[in-house]
Amino acid sequence: MQLTPWVYTGREGFALRGWHTPPTGKPLLHFIHGNGFCGRAYTPMLAPLSHDFDLWLSDAQGHGDSDPGGNFVGWNRSAELAVEALKAHLPLFKNVPRHALGHSFGGVLSCLILSQYPELFERAVVLDPVILQPHVLWAAQMTQWTGLASHSELARKARARRRHWPDRDSARESLRGRGVYKNWAEEALQAFVDHALRPSADGGVELKCSPERESEIFSSVAHGLWGALNRIDAPVQVIRAEHTFPFIEASVQQWKSINPNVGDVITPGGHCFMQETPNQTAQMVKRYLMTQF
Repeated sequence: MQLTPWVYTGREGFALRGWHTPPTGKPLLHFIHGNGFCGRAYTPMLAPLSHDFDLWLSDAQGHGDSDPGGNFVGWNRSAELAVEALKAHLPLFKNVPRHALGHSFGGVLSCLILSQYPELFERAVVLDPVILQPHVLWAAQMTQWTGLASHSELARKARARRRHWPDRDSARESLRGRGVYKNWAEEALQAFVDHALRPSADGGVELKCSPERESEIFSSVAHGLWGALNRIDAPVQVIRAEHTFPFIEASVQQWKSINPNVGDVITPGGHCFMQETPNQTAQMVKRYLMTQF
């Protein structure tokens, strides 16, 4: 899969970066990663999709090769920045159909984009989006405003995440079969090691996305999310994991009850199921984007 780097600097002054495949006239698929990851970490899933789509991989603030940019600008502004970056480069792709794909954090950003920019994408697939139910979201906003959100379990675990290894081989061996990386396909683990780590000052390697940034995102929420979810008028297919956060099932069922454009399907695996079965996930995404549902 041939990829070309892109860069965009927004009004905040930091640069977003990412990758795209050479424009060929195929439909364009815009992808946003999960928290703590980056676009190319999903290469085993994305490579099969490149046969049918041109790809645009957008790395959020502080992820991949995008600049850290000081404090996190928030979920809503992150979605806007992704759109600004894409629109700045859209002349490359001419007038082709465009679709959205996102995982977890990136799934929520994709939904915000679908709502705010209805002309941008014809349809979308979101993979295990971390959508909180309205009452839980309200409570999370309260903890964010009071500063207690940084003490949540996800935020604390993110801050405690190991960030440095002597080399990429030792990083791969350390991560294999542990935590969020449990049951990942070997090629997915290698893609993470290749693309989500960078050389460190002491000659080792370190996470590109700092644990502090990952924790900062887990300590915040998207504002106006349920209004946005209700306004989406493009077809959206949710692929959710059989073994994932319990709130995702409840949230997706509630979303379906208020928006007839939303469908869902359950697939085996955990929250990162697309890293466990990348080719199967790619085929599911392709099927939903290229046929009516």
